[in-house]
Amino acid sequence: MQTIFPILRYNDARAAIRWLCQAFGFVEVFCTPEDGPFVRHARLRLDENIIMVGSVRPDDGIASPPVLGAATQMLAVYVEDPDAHFERARTAGARILYPPKDTDFGSREYHVADLEGHPWTFGTFRPPTE
Repeated sequence: MQTIFPILRYNDARAAIRWLCQAFGFVEVFCTPEDGPFVRHARLRLDENIIMVGSVRPDDGIASPPVLGAATQMLAVYVEDPDAHFERARTAGARILYPPKDTDFGSREYHVADLEGHPWTFGTFRPPTE
C-alpha cells in the first residue's frame, strides 16, 4: 500500500498533466478546478501509485526547476519494462538524461527529465521495505 505521495508543482500544470499521461503513462484521476489555467490539486495514477500535481503558487514554497535553476529531488518509479517505457518517453519528446542501462545493484533503469525539468528514474529496482 502506498503511503508516500509525491507533490510536484509546474508553471503550466495543465500541460504537465497531459504530457505526463502521454510520455510516462499516467492517468488523470482527479483535477480541481476542472478547467482554466490554474490547477489547485490533481491526482495522477500509474498502476497502483498516485502522484499529486498542481500549479506553482507563492504560498507553499514549492517551485518548478526552471524557477530554481535546479531540481531538488528525483522520483524513482518501478516499471516492468524500462526499455519499452523509455521508447514511449523518448517518442513523446522527453529529455533523456541517461538511456537504459543495467546497474551494479541489479536493476535496469533510465533517467529522464519531464517538460519542466523534474528528473525521473524509471526502472526495475524495488527497494526492500524491511
